[in-house]
Parts: sequence; structure tokens; C-alpha cells
Amino acid sequence: MIAGYLKLWDKEKHLYAPTIQKALAWLQSADLASLPTGRHVIDGDNMYAMVNEYTTEPKEKRRAEAHRKYVDIQYIAAGEEKIGIAPLQDGYEVVEDKLAEKDVIFYAGLQDEVELGLKAGMFAVLFPWEVHRPNCAFDKPAPVRKVVMKISVDSL
Repeated sequence: MIAGYLKLWDKEKHLYAPTIQKALAWLQSADLASLPTGRHVIDGDNMYAMVNEYTTEPKEKRRAEAHRKYVDIQYIAAGEEKIGIAPLQDGYEVVEDKLAEKDVIFYAGLQDEVELGLKAGMFAVLFPWEVHRPNCAFDKPAPVRKVVMKISVDSL
């Protein structure tokens, strides 16, 4: 996992893989406030953005998830949320497996989970070897506008 502030991206970009640089540069240049919700293709299935608007929920209501084919960059355009993060480990109880159709698998619980607080202007890069529980409320449910960049592992 990598977390950062998009406003500091120009100082840090040399530390990242070229494909992650491309995704974060797209976030910097896009008019994120006016983009409609839904999928926005950047490089076919190699890279695309999902614009979402929702209300955060208590952590207990959110499911932990992981992906195999894609790296997530979760960027908070407006609002704030917490994301639970833990290393992927053998023995997690699978609640729902949609890896074949949607590249997502959901787990019942996590060991060694930590919480990352993201506020507007912040991003987190989440890799396939990490399980994450997004869309969690800080203190109470609140509206969020988030862009999730999906980067194919094969393109890294």
C-alpha cells in the first residue's frame, strides 16, 4: 500500500512505476468534479477510472475485498473515508467469490487490519496482495465522491 496527497505528486512521481505515474497524472489533469459517475476508459482494459458517489457506512457493515488482476488507486475527490487494510493471508473466510466475472473476492474478516483515513485530495494505491475494506465512515456516515483507478497488473 502507498498513500499520498495528489498535490505533492510532482515531488514524488519519480518514485513510482510508469503505469502508476500515468494514472496519477490522469487524476491531476481530469476535471474530477464534473466527470459523470461510472466507467471512464483511459487505456482499454489496461487502465480505467470508476467515478463513484455514495455515503460511507460503519466499518461493521462493509465487506473486505481483494483483486487479482488489477491494482486500485482510490482517490477521494470530495469527503472523507476510512479504508481498512491488511495483508492477504491464507485462511480468510470467503463470503463471495466474483474473481472470474468482476475481479473481486469478499472476505468475512481480516487479521492485522489497520485503518487508513483518506480526506479529499488523498489517494491510496492498493495491490493484489492486500485486502481492503473501503467506504467506511470516520465518525458518522457522510457523502463521498471517489475515483478508483483500475490498473491491470499485466501493464505494470
